[in-house]
Order: sequence, then structure tokens, then C-alpha cells
Amino acid sequence: MNDNAVGQQSSLPLEEAVCALLEAIAPGSMLSAIHPIEGDFANDAYMVKAHSATGSGMRIVIKSYVECGQERSEKARLEFRTLEWLQDHSVPAPTPLYLDKSGALLGAPSIVTSCVPGKHIIVPSNPPSDPLNWARAMAVMLAKIHSVPCNAEAQSLLLDANSEALWFLHPGVMPDYMNAYLDGAEVWQLIHDLLPDIQQVQPTLVHLDYWPGNVLWDQGQITGVIDWEEAAYGDPAIDLAYCRMDMFISGMEQAADELVLAYEAEIGRRVANLAFWELAATPRPMHDPAWGPSVRQELGRFITNARRRIDH
Repeated sequence: MNDNAVGQQSSLPLEEAVCALLEAIAPGSMLSAIHPIEGDFANDAYMVKAHSATGSGMRIVIKSYVECGQERSEKARLEFRTLEWLQDHSVPAPTPLYLDKSGALLGAPSIVTSCVPGKHIIVPSNPPSDPLNWARAMAVMLAKIHSVPCNAEAQSLLLDANSEALWFLHPGVMPDYMNAYLDGAEVWQLIHDLLPDIQQVQPTLVHLDYWPGNVLWDQGQITGVIDWEEAAYGDPAIDLAYCRMDMFISGMEQAADELVLAYEAEIGRRVANLAFWELAATPRPMHDPAWGPSVRQELGRFITNARRRIDH
């Protein structure tokens, strides 16, 4: 070992387990380092550096599912199988290398993938130098994701996007965090009132967590879309709405508008149900304190904007 990262944090995978993993996917390789990958992730991610049997450097990523309760094994399986399926299409995504569904090797349900080069372009840590071109590229990539053909076998693999995006309705009563949030009760009622009449659309592959933090860039080009653990099949406007909301409440309203214009130009038609799914996206920041109180004003404007378009 020539790096002090291994062993400095108790959450790191055991060195012995990582060595066994390397032997399984790249026989004869030698472990060099294990680093936690920093970022806004619900689960743990680690970069593993090694030398192959021929001496060349190699990097892989371990993603361990620690925040999904009893669903951890199924999350691992879903993401791994989705990444396998995406290899046959034009969406840039990590290559799946190993599935530890039960956590027998790595201590928690995990997947191992190739390391996609690139960095996040995200506010405020690394904002885009050209927000409009950034938004256009995000839109083109999203349209590409939604164009991936999904046969019956692929559909059976994926989650129900419409149901997953309405997760806050599942208890059957308004959640306390929505009732306590400014505009929360109004959003709850609007979604209940509008849901029976939303337009039926051709369902597509839906990422379900498409935002700048899950897109990697290098030299002005998107190199990869990551975090497919919620891959689903349903209304494509769900992805557009969530990404637009994130841009909007991050202070990039013009980029959020450009995202929609560029997406519609790419697919050649207006997007149905967008304002409805924008309202349905807003319980996420209401529920998650990590978004912080600073988003309240922008979220209120976002809700007002969506409501105005529904009314017209």
C-alpha cells in the first residue's frame, strides 16, 4: 500500500474485501488506495485505485447502499441491471463490473462500476461558466435518456415512475412537513385535484433523480450520468420538472427556462403535464432539511409559476 487513505476512516470497506473484489474482476491486480467520494449522496461511494496485472493504473467505484432500509438489496440489483441494459444504448453511464446484492463481500449491498471521468458543474461549488449552454446540454442528454427504447423486459425491471414521483401521497393523508410548510397544503390539494385529469403520455425511461449533481462533465462535454438506483418507466416530464426545480431554486431561473425550451426543441413538441410534475417535485425540499431555509422563497416562486401555468 502506498496511500494513507486506507484505514483512516472506519466507514471504508475492509482492505481484505476490496482485494478479494479486485481479484474477482481483475485477477492479478494490486490495491493502491481507497478514498471516500465526497458529494451529496444518500449512500456511500468509494474510489478504489489499483494497478492491473500488467502494471497499468485502474480506478473503480464502489457504491454501498446504506440509507434504503430493507430495500437496499433491491436498490443494488436495480441499479446494476439498469447499467447493464444501458450499455447497449447511447447514454453515457458507468460500466457495471460486480454486484454484491447481499453485502456478503463488501459488508452492505453494493455495486462496483467503472470510474467515469469528469466533475460536477453545480451551484454553488462549481457553477457553469455559460449557464444557458449548460442547460441546453443537460436538456439534450435528458432527451437522449428518454429516447432509449424500453421493451417489455426492460419495463419489468424498472420502477413505476409516476407512483414513485408521488411518494408523498402514499400515506393517504397530508404529511406533517407539507402541512407545516408555506404553500405545502395548497400543493397537496392541487395534486389531489389535478391527478385524475393529467394527460396520458407515452411512457419512457425515467432517471427519477436527474439534476446537475448526477451529471459529470469534462472539457465542456457530458461524460456520464450516474446514480440510476431509482430508474423507472413513466411520464418523462417527471425528470424535466425535477431538474428545472433544482435549477430554479438554486438561483438559475433563466437556465431552468432554457432547459425546457431546449428539451422541447430536441423532441419536437411541447411537454405535457410539466406544471403538474413541477408541483409534485416540490415536496422533496419540503421534506429534506438539507435544502435549508434559504430555498423557501425561491420554492414559493417556483410553485406560483407552476400554478399560474395550470390556471391558464
